[in-house]
Amino acid sequence: MKDRIIRASYDEETITVYQAFNTHIAQAAVRRGTFCAPFKRDRMTWIKPSFLWMMYRSGWATKENQEHILAVKLKRAGFEEALSMATLATFNTFIYTTKEDWQSQLQSTPVRVQWDPEKDLHLNPLPYRSIQIGLSGEAVHRYLDNWIVDVQDITPFCKEVHHLVQTNQLEAAQQELPAELEYPLPFKIGETINLSV
Repeated sequence: MKDRIIRASYDEETITVYQAFNTHIAQAAVRRGTFCAPFKRDRMTWIKPSFLWMMYRSGWATKENQEHILAVKLKRAGFEEALSMATLATFNTFIYTTKEDWQSQLQSTPVRVQWDPEKDLHLNPLPYRSIQIGLSGEAVHRYLDNWIVDVQDITPFCKEVHHLVQTNQLEAAQQELPAELEYPLPFKIGETINLSV
């Protein structure tokens, strides 16, 4: 099995990523169809194509300031543009010539990529990884102003799935999960983010 591939819900034009926020930020984003105050543009914001990784990160929407799970549809062109501007969050000798070269790129690029173990329904680690994408600076502006197509609050759905897990209805929970398929990336972008080949 490939260790690092992007698994996501997507169609011809858009890809769905997940974010978790407090009530004020979430409600404002749903109303506007993008993020606005009290969301802060000058902070790094992380997007995740993996539903279960978002459930792990937010504790099924129970952690402070992560009580609302948002499904954000963004243009595939924007998603790929973000990845083309990315630097890995950790030094990798296969990608960067020297540690200094990596640190220089880290300072000059607006997107971070890290690969973390994917999670199962019990939020235990699986033997392959999911991508987390951190946007800052110019990438945040493009995300908010150009790339986002739609924002939906899916918190009730998340809680329904969590209830199925808690009551040991694992097959039913599995069937409810968003379908996440391998996302095809141009070779050059895959190289940039250390995608498995």
